[in-house]
Amino acid sequence: MTHSILRIDASARREGSVSRELTDRIIARFPGASVTTRDLAPGLPLINETWVGANFTPAAERSDEQRATLALSDELIAELHAADTLVIGLPIYNFGVPATLKAWVDQVARAGVTFRYTEAGPEGLLTGKHAIVVVASGGTEAGSDFDFATGYIRHVLSFIGITDVDFVTADRLAMDMDGTLKSAHSQIDALPLAA
Repeated sequence: MTHSILRIDASARREGSVSRELTDRIIARFPGASVTTRDLAPGLPLINETWVGANFTPAAERSDEQRATLALSDELIAELHAADTLVIGLPIYNFGVPATLKAWVDQVARAGVTFRYTEAGPEGLLTGKHAIVVVASGGTEAGSDFDFATGYIRHVLSFIGITDVDFVTADRLAMDMDGTLKSAHSQIDALPLAA
């Protein structure tokens, strides 16, 4: 069976993006894989009152308009379901995730679809998947007190059931571009990749 990868690019830049370059390098380690790319650079619609109303209406009772409102969300979730591995290019913008990536999270984190509430608390429904997150930043050190991106994305992925998460960090690029990229390349080469 062909390995399926969902690639998510969150960088606003298509040229000169470190996260995209490193994501390319990761994808190259999966020869023969089927790759679906979701480029968030053009942006995604933000959820609004209409979206929330459609989401909380039972599926069998939704109007055609409500189904159309949720169509993109359904498509994004279907991409997640189909993937064995999720590869996310995550640049840190102003200490957090890009707004487009937050919009993607809002579209895919749906109660009863990607997670459910139980007596023991929330339970993620997208289990058995591996995620690789490429973190790029000019000055924010990954894991530092002012990094609000990596902990957030790890929590979100876990919340929807993806607990097998590896990070490749290319942080503090403004301080040492060459050394940072060399380290990131070594991290990619050491990744435990599924066959």
